Amino acid sequence: MTVDLSQLFEFSDYGALVALLGNSIIAGAVLGIVGGVVGYFVMARDLAFAVHGISELSFAGASAALLIGANVLVGSMVGSILAALLIGVLGVRARDRNSIIGVLMPFGLGLGILFLALYPGRASNKFGLLTGQIVAVDSPELGSLIAVSVVVLIAVAILWRPLLFASVDEEVARARGLPVGALSIGFMLILGLATAVSIHLVGALLVLSLLVTPAAAALRVASAPLAVTGLSVLFAVISSVGGIMLALGSSIPISPYVTTISFAIYLACRIIGSRRSRSTSSVGTAPSVQSPAHSSDLHSVR
Repeated sequence: MTVDLSQLFEFSDYGALVALLGNSIIAGAVLGIVGGVVGYFVMARDLAFAVHGISELSFAGASAALLIGANVLVGSMVGSILAALLIGVLGVRARDRNSIIGVLMPFGLGLGILFLALYPGRASNKFGLLTGQIVAVDSPELGSLIAVSVVVLIAVAILWRPLLFASVDEEVARARGLPVGALSIGFMLILGLATAVSIHLVGALLVLSLLVTPAAAALRVASAPLAVTGLSVLFAVISSVGGIMLALGSSIPISPYVTTISFAIYLACRIIGSRRSRSTSSVGTAPSVQSPAHSSDLHSVR
């Protein structure tokens, strides 16, 4: 069996498609910024598994909204916030958190599949919630997405220093009087909103490609928080916008392109990080690209 690439890629009307889907490209860039910023703290706080758990309930909320004819983004946000609160309140300890996530994931996915099975509309709408879709984002949708993204970025900016401190050394932060529990719940809510808006682009099953992979790649080649965050944003924007630009001339959903670009960047950074580690080890200097923050960064946020 052979695959006819001409049926997968068609760039004859590419210019017109780029002009038509300008809002989608802007949305991809905005989501890349949000994913890159939030992704640093996801990695620093070891919450990659939580992203997947939140995405499943976000998918259930979006599916319910699709079924009843409500706004899909609002439904996705309701599901994400509910999951974030449950994980943040009940999963104080890592073991409890993983258990809660493990319970929420199949429940959210099963609930979402039930709602999609009951939905009588087009199959493309169902498929898009799981794997993402490249459709024209109208101005109201773009405005809502940007508004939620701005809220997320402002919240991260306000909480940056105490959240960084609590992420680097939770025990020391608690001893110094920081509200570690409240910060944890607050970040879970931020993560819930970021997950909800990211599902609009890559779908519930592949949201990790925006909220985890770019930050994981950045940590392979940098260690200072601002440097890691900047690289994470750059990698996430390249993945999201690059995926959209490729999907414009293809019959394949957007998510395979986003995930492939994101994974390729991660592999490249891993190779660079490994070579740097070997070179520093050869001169007797311990590599530090794995650490989310140096001890000097810890002192700077005290």
